[in-house]
Amino acid sequence: MPLLVSDLPTSNICNVNIAVCVKQVPDSWAEKKMVAGVLDRESAEAVLNDLDEYAVEEALRIVEAHGGNGDAGPHKITVISMGPSRATDAARKALSMGADSAIVVTDGALAGSDAIATSRVLAKVITDGNFDLVICGTESTDARMSVVPAMIAQRLNWASLTFAGSLVVAPDTGDISITRVTESGVDLIKAKLPAVVSVIEKINEPRYPSFKGIMAAKKKVMDVRDLASLSLDANTVGIVGAWSVVEDAVARPARSAGIKVVDEGNAGNALVEFLVEKKLI
Repeated sequence: MPLLVSDLPTSNICNVNIAVCVKQVPDSWAEKKMVAGVLDRESAEAVLNDLDEYAVEEALRIVEAHGGNGDAGPHKITVISMGPSRATDAARKALSMGADSAIVVTDGALAGSDAIATSRVLAKVITDGNFDLVICGTESTDARMSVVPAMIAQRLNWASLTFAGSLVVAPDTGDISITRVTESGVDLIKAKLPAVVSVIEKINEPRYPSFKGIMAAKKKVMDVRDLASLSLDANTVGIVGAWSVVEDAVARPARSAGIKVVDEGNAGNALVEFLVEKKLI
């Protein structure tokens, strides 16, 4: 049976104003380190969180399916990001994929923000921007929490549709639905816009920015804001406002040498004994 999301704000709209939340993260393959309980982001190459690319792609597909975006149609996509000043690079990549504009919130007081503070900032930008639909990736590769989309929805009092494997939006009626794969089957979840949706990596295949898209992104609007412009108290974000802190962190130990079994006719028995010792069989 479909799960219906009700008792939430609804709107019937023809022009969908879409926000896609993205994050700049250290490259997954880069060596990372902690400094005073905070990830040292300057020590590693920074990239657009790859799981957010699926959110950008899904927004583009929705717009393309309903008349285009920007000057070509009624639907618009705005990328929203929070981070250090170089977070504009990640937002610029999303613009090169086809998004129309970007809002980047950067402020020294944001350093060390936890998920609660991050959702507060993003929700404020979304509220001020009068958006109808927010699309996020399932998680960031640096934190792996998967909670920010739901936190944003809670702050906005919007429908929350998470871990979407497919997404259908009807701009003329404001209806939205997703499918989510679970251990017991596939759930169909329906709601009305406005809504916050997080998408999984199997929902689509993100496009590569074309040369034309990269050049066009340089001319698109990049609105850089600070906490003062959002009327947010610096004491509610960053390390000072964090509800959770990292008290200790140690480097991952070097990989130890494996066990080498020389086959002298009893290798099979040695393998079984090893698996039994490790309680694998």
